[in-house]
Amino acid sequence: MKNEISAPRIDLQAVKKSKKARRWETPFTGYLFLTPWLIGIICLTLWPMLQSLYYAFTDYSILDKPHWLGLDNFRTILSEDDTFLQSLKVTLWFVVISVPLKLAFALLVAILLKKDIKGMKAYRTMIYLPSLIGTSVAVAVLWRNIFGDDGIINQALKVVGIQGKAWISDPSTALGTLVILVVWQFGSSMVIFLAGLKQIPNELYEAAEVDGASKVRQFFSITFPMLSPIILFNLVLQTIGSFQTFTQAFVITRGGPVHSTHVYAMYLYERAFDRMQMGYASALAWILLIIIAVATGLLFASSKFWVFYETESGGKSK
Repeated sequence: MKNEISAPRIDLQAVKKSKKARRWETPFTGYLFLTPWLIGIICLTLWPMLQSLYYAFTDYSILDKPHWLGLDNFRTILSEDDTFLQSLKVTLWFVVISVPLKLAFALLVAILLKKDIKGMKAYRTMIYLPSLIGTSVAVAVLWRNIFGDDGIINQALKVVGIQGKAWISDPSTALGTLVILVVWQFGSSMVIFLAGLKQIPNELYEAAEVDGASKVRQFFSITFPMLSPIILFNLVLQTIGSFQTFTQAFVITRGGPVHSTHVYAMYLYERAFDRMQMGYASALAWILLIIIAVATGLLFASSKFWVFYETESGGKSK
């Protein structure tokens, strides 16, 4: 009698149940890990945004119940509020001056730090340190002492026989001191630029040198095109951050002198917490959101003319 090996019996119902369990388990596990983030984004971001959108159409002072006004807050801001226009003008000047200077300086330093010389890691760490401090109150107070009437700048000028000026108290220079502070904290953009520069093949520069291209020509023909997506990334981030600047102006100049540093976020703060006009401040906040969205959209729209992306075939495309 021949020995026959019977095939194992497969329980189709068990297999189906196992597949169904795996299909349920995989997304459930993912959502379980995402739960803290989802709670945070809903409770700390989405819900406050929806609340502020509602308050923007009301007269609300925290102590009283919101009173529906419709579009009155927006109508007043756009047609009757001169301080709104002044603060917006100051903020636009701040963005237009500080963002290009900060990115240009960060890119220049990144190019210098790309060189492979002894002690370069220590140099990179020391240059990045100011950005670790952030836009804290302590830094703002230090900056006020540096550019004050008897600050370090004026004391240094006295040594060489130059009479200094009240940098913070002068309307023509007060905004410039804030711009210098922002440019000084270029570390985060510099690190991103440095990472991008390291991804550019050295063979391109070697070939350009063989062809007799100068350093300036190499920058505009190789470095800038290859780095343009990162430039756009930094440009968008810094533009959004500059529109929301507050701490520097609030601590160093208090918006003065003569409203020369009275930035938009500071005016929003005054309406909300000094005058307790939360509804009006919410309307200001949503107008700022629209302005930032428009500015960001314009940057992305302009990117097709100067940003180059590498294609799958290894070429470059706009």
